[in-house]
Amino acid sequence: MKSHVIVGRGAAASKTALLLAEEGERVRMISRSGGGPDHPLVEKVAADATDADRLTELAEGADTLFTTAVPPYHAWPEQLPILTASLLTAVRRTGAAYVMLGNLYAYGPVDGPIAPDFPLAATGPKGRARARAWEEAAASGVQVTEVRAAQFYGAGAFSVFSFTVQRPVLEGRLALVPQELDVPHSYSSVGDTARTLVAASRDEQAYGRAWHVPTATLPVRELAGRLARLAGAPEPRMEQMTERDLTLLAFTDPLWGEMHEVLIKPGQPFVVDFSETEKVLGVSATPVDDVLREVI
Repeated sequence: MKSHVIVGRGAAASKTALLLAEEGERVRMISRSGGGPDHPLVEKVAADATDADRLTELAEGADTLFTTAVPPYHAWPEQLPILTASLLTAVRRTGAAYVMLGNLYAYGPVDGPIAPDFPLAATGPKGRARARAWEEAAASGVQVTEVRAAQFYGAGAFSVFSFTVQRPVLEGRLALVPQELDVPHSYSSVGDTARTLVAASRDEQAYGRAWHVPTATLPVRELAGRLARLAGAPEPRMEQMTERDLTLLAFTDPLWGEMHEVLIKPGQPFVVDFSETEKVLGVSATPVDDVLREVI
C-alpha cells in the first residue's frame, strides 16, 4: 500500500488527502492544529513543519510528500523560506517524491495567457519568495514538481473571491472587490487543484517542471452573478476597491496592504494556459456551475 504525507490542512490539502485515501492509499496530514478530514486511511498529526527533524521523522517511508502549506500572507518573504527549507531537507533525507502547490505570483506581470514555461520574473517580495522556493527545489536534485493554481474558488476555498465576494453575494450584501469587475480572470477550483496534484504525483513526466491547474476564465461580476442565480440570491451589488481603500484597510489588517503587489494592470485580462495539464496529465476544468453548486 502506498503512503503519502501532506503538509497543510486547508481545502486543497483535505481534498487531496481524500482523493488518495479513497483509492486505498494511506495519508498522514501534518499541520500545527492537527486538522483534516475524517477517513480511516487519513492520519492527522499536529506538528510544526518548520522543524526539519520532526518533519523527517513523520515523512519517513512515504512515497510522496505534498506541501500545500503557507505562512500568513503578509509574512511570506520572511517565513516561506524557513518552511520550504525544512520541507526540502525532509525530502532529501527520506527520498520521497516532492509535489509542491504554488501559485502564479512568481511570474510577475505578463502579457497574454500565462504558460508554465514562462520565466519567473516577479520583482515583488511575495513573487520572489515563491520563485525562490521552486528554483531551490528544482536545483536540489530531488524528484520534484510544482502545481501552480490561479485564484481559488469552490467549497472551502480561502481567496479574494471567497472572502470578498462569495459571502456578501449569498447574503444579499454589497461586495467590495480588490480587482476589476468586468475583466476576464482565471480561477482554479479546489477540486481541480487536488486532482492535478494527485495526477502530477503519479506521472514520471511531471517531475522536473511546473504544471498549471485547469481554470475557468470569466469576469468576477459574471462569476458572482452565476453564484447568485444558482443560490436564488438577489442580483449581486458590487464595487471595485481603490488602491486608497486597500491602503486604509491595511491599518486594520496587514493582508490588505499586501494586495498592492498582486493587482493586475488596469484593463488587462489575467488568463492561464493549462493546455499541457489537459494533454499530459488528463485533468480538465470542472464546469463553473458544478463548482458553485458545491459551494452553495
